[in-house]
Amino acid sequence: MNLAEFSLTQALLGGALLGISTTLFMVFNGRVAGVSGLFGQLLLGREPTWRAAWIGGLIVGGIGVAMVFPAAFGAPVQRSFVLLLLAGFLVGAGTRIGSGCTSGHGICGLSRFSRRSLVATLSFIAAGAAMVVVSRAIGWLP
Repeated sequence: MNLAEFSLTQALLGGALLGISTTLFMVFNGRVAGVSGLFGQLLLGREPTWRAAWIGGLIVGGIGVAMVFPAAFGAPVQRSFVLLLLAGFLVGAGTRIGSGCTSGHGICGLSRFSRRSLVATLSFIAAGAAMVVVSRAIGWLP
């Protein structure tokens, strides 16, 4: 999907689903729905049943969307496995350093008017933008 195919309706629906799901997660679990924290705690074996269900739901939901609307994911990424592992490691390290990920800070934290989450989210955006500029300058991205 490119910018020309952007749909305000799809964006509003996606935002509403994110808001509803994170609110329900907070209401029923009393916790922020930060995916990196949930996944990290799952790897440590803490409360594995519901954490595995949550992560599994994200995966199954993504597969379902891919089956129904494959264009939502765009073209497959053509990168080396080592580069993808490095990128995943750096994202994981960043979420540990920042005490949360984009879902924890950007969705849940901002909705609670957390200043810390605002700083973290602005940092994520700035770092991502800088990485795109650098990646394009050295030829990693078109």
